[in-house]
Amino acid sequence: MPDKFLQHDAAGGFREVEAVATGGAGQANKIPALDLSGRLDQTMMPTGIGAETAALPAFGALAAGDFVNVYNDLGVMRVRKADASSAVAPANGFVLEAYLSGATATVYFAGLNGILTGLTPGQHFLSTTPGVSNHVAPAAAGNIVQRIGTALNSTTLFFNPQDPILLA
Repeated sequence: MPDKFLQHDAAGGFREVEAVATGGAGQANKIPALDLSGRLDQTMMPTGIGAETAALPAFGALAAGDFVNVYNDLGVMRVRKADASSAVAPANGFVLEAYLSGATATVYFAGLNGILTGLTPGQHFLSTTPGVSNHVAPAAAGNIVQRIGTALNSTTLFFNPQDPILLA
């Protein structure tokens, strides 16, 4: 149930008003409400504050939590699963929701990916299984070794990708 509050109106009385969960045009001078995660929605933040994201078309289906690669496809920026078995698909972001192929995906370029499972706390690398990480670096020739962040617990990884190294 949305939060409500009393507002003084021009006639000298009061009226009940609902708080808003998202910002943008038409929401000026309204009281903000926290979202389901207990935080202010990103649309409530001024430019430069909040997650650095981009909305890009997905090439292939993406699962919630996947680590992704943003790439140029004949002049159109797209997003696909990152893959350590391919030198051309290092991780440079992640998604927090699932997307069908062709859908517009919101890509996060840094921060906490907190919807993962089964992580081993500590340093993590991009895996040769597309879209996921591993606490063990790939070792086969032709793979890339890319440290992508630190698992804080079994469900949360602080994403901070490093440059990939192609193994000979």
